[in-house]
Amino acid sequence: MTKYEFTLILKGSLELTEEIADALFEAGCDDGTPGTCNGVFSIDFHRHANSLEEAISSAIANVKAAGYDVERVEIEAKAVPQHA
Repeated sequence: MTKYEFTLILKGSLELTEEIADALFEAGCDDGTPGTCNGVFSIDFHRHANSLEEAISSAIANVKAAGYDVERVEIEAKAVPQHA
């Protein structure tokens, strides 16, 4: 499997709380680091998967399972997958 790095930007102007962090962790986002900056809530992921599409799709599904919606995905242009 390959480790993919990407960021999900969530919809709405959420502030990171312990309750939100716990909900995301319990929904499977334990490989993501949530945070807020200037009213934008994001989760930086380092997810192992067979493809980038699989990694992103599963992360979005986990976020939705926690009760939140994803606005967009951001990926560094220079990011290179790391093989585990």
